[in-house]
Amino acid sequence: MTPQRVPLLAGLVVLLAAACTTTDHDGAAPTTAPAPVTAPATAAATTPAGTPAVPTSGTPVEGAWRVTYDWAVPGTPARVAHQVRVPVTPAPGEPLPVLVEVRVGDHPTEGFSRITFAFRGPTPSYQVGYVPQVSTEGRGAPVELPGTAYLSVRFDPAQAHDTRGAGTAVLPPARIGYPTLRGWAAAGDFEGHLSFGLGLQPPAGGTLPVRLGEATRPDGTHVVAVDVRRG
Repeated sequence: MTPQRVPLLAGLVVLLAAACTTTDHDGAAPTTAPAPVTAPATAAATTPAGTPAVPTSGTPVEGAWRVTYDWAVPGTPARVAHQVRVPVTPAPGEPLPVLVEVRVGDHPTEGFSRITFAFRGPTPSYQVGYVPQVSTEGRGAPVELPGTAYLSVRFDPAQAHDTRGAGTAVLPPARIGYPTLRGWAAAGDFEGHLSFGLGLQPPAGGTLPVRLGEATRPDGTHVVAVDVRRG
């Protein structure tokens, strides 16, 4: 009896260890906090004039993923445009793509950390770029973020609230704590503009290359990923 129990126990240990480190197919860990959180409502975002569009075709990566902006430093905001017909669904349905979840995941072997934004409805356009400081849309109030470098992440048209004004997204803790991706924060949700800030800690100051990508999950939600080099 004893020689048969040892392999069985060893197998259970391996399975439990694998379950603890699993990430989903889009490379971000499932969010553990189930309570929706509402992003602050502020004035509408303004897209900088002359922002270059980034092609939305790219090389497939990690299965269903496709790269929309490959590893580079977006000093000028990188914008990926999508045509979204509004309203997305007739009343009383949702007029815009709705944020339903934010996830984070670390990938030491591949050398990057990831934050993903999942939307119900079509993929909105999005824009990512370095800024001296992330500010709330319209009011311009500073958004507190950890680190020494800051990325602005903006979606349009999109929202993170329902018809009653309640938050629709399940969100991870604001403090991420990965080697270079240190934290995130909401920066605006108003009139079809949805904004976030990412706090980064480059190893020697300066800026880090980022990568953008998209995918569709098996449940039909559309995901936009922001990848940041770990060093």
